[in-house]
Amino acid sequence: MRAFTYQRASTPAEAAQSAAQTQGARFIAGGTNLIDLMKLEVETPAHLVDINGLGLDKIEATEEGGLRIGSLVSNTELASDERVRRDYAVLSRAILAGASGQIRNQASTAGNLLQRTRCPYFYDTNQPCNKRQPGSGCSAIGGVTRQLGVLGVSDACIATHPSDMAVAMRVLDAGIDTVDPTGATRTIPIADFYRLPGNTPHIENALQPGELITSVTLPKPPGGEHVYHKVRDRSSYAFALVSVAAVVAPDGAARVALGGLAPRPWRSEAAEAAAGNGRDRQKLSDALLADARTTPENAYKVTLARRMLGALSSKRA
Repeated sequence: MRAFTYQRASTPAEAAQSAAQTQGARFIAGGTNLIDLMKLEVETPAHLVDINGLGLDKIEATEEGGLRIGSLVSNTELASDERVRRDYAVLSRAILAGASGQIRNQASTAGNLLQRTRCPYFYDTNQPCNKRQPGSGCSAIGGVTRQLGVLGVSDACIATHPSDMAVAMRVLDAGIDTVDPTGATRTIPIADFYRLPGNTPHIENALQPGELITSVTLPKPPGGEHVYHKVRDRSSYAFALVSVAAVVAPDGAARVALGGLAPRPWRSEAAEAAAGNGRDRQKLSDALLADARTTPENAYKVTLARRMLGALSSKRA
């Protein structure tokens, strides 16, 4: 691990300002992803800004009838909150499908959303990787691709986003609340938060330099039946090969997001509308997976996703 400087921030605006003043600075909360990356020298931040003392660890009701989740709320606290379990069960189930109990105790809400890909070539500093070193090439293309992406990928990167929580947040239409180094705030719809790789896979989201996530806001509960199905190589402590988050209304209408397939949670409101608000699962599958770009090793993901979508019903979710 390379040397770095360290600072404890006292306010969100101070944290953002400090991070913006040092090139390559990183915020640290639970550290469950960042510390591993620093040990491998995948990430080599010159400066760490500790945000654990900012009081961003509460879950509060909003005036609109939703919930505001502080960025430092642990995954365990979020999954076990009574309101989340009752009104946003897809989120609780997605969180509990990820990582281990020990990691969920430490990992923060914002950190979960910002975790970086688990592509093996990203983690191997002996291999070229456009995410790690822009312009160096993508070793995954032409390499081992069984766990890698089939949607939203490009000639520069075929990595997937690893978060289970993000898939549930996408189906719930969450908003990402931030503060920038000037103290200005904004809310980024999660639909606009993650960027596809294109020619710049190292730019993974819409955050500007120094911009800090302060909370995640959920709209009022959507009702219906909630499901999170995850297929993985082993029954625990494994990332999704394919996952499906869904909210299914009594009349069969469904909003659906897919995980394990793309550099971001994969949802299309246009596809849902074209499929009768998601009622026609075959049309929904066709629309969601139409642009899949597969290799011989990961083509199974398309078939698996179709079967998982087809299994959704208004009675079992």
